Amino acid sequence: MDTIINMARDLGHALQGDERFIRAQMAQAAADEDAGLQELIGEFNLKRIALNNENVKEEKDGGKITALDGEIREIYARIMENPRMNAYQESKEALDNLVRYIATIVTMSAQGQNPDEIEPAGSGCSGSCSTCGGCQ
Repeated sequence: MDTIINMARDLGHALQGDERFIRAQMAQAAADEDAGLQELIGEFNLKRIALNNENVKEEKDGGKITALDGEIREIYARIMENPRMNAYQESKEALDNLVRYIATIVTMSAQGQNPDEIEPAGSGCSGSCSTCGGCQ
């Protein structure tokens, strides 16, 4: 098999052993096991479906749409107050940042930049896109 593909697989294994990955997995499991949180998420999804259904009707009921939107916002606020959801969001953000940084290194390296000089997005940004390693 291609050596670079084997290296990518090794990187995948290293990623899964990283503390950010492990924390995200543990936080997700804790959130999944929280019955109250899962009930809120289910209720949120049902209200969102109801709002979408109302929005596609030919004759929309503005009052119903407003009420559903308010209910969705209230449920979302309750979901985001849950400590397990907060822990999951924070750990997922840290993992996502790591994965974005890895992708940036690979992408910019494929464009000819020195991998040792590529920094994470947002670090040392001068505001000039001509000297940027990439924010995306």
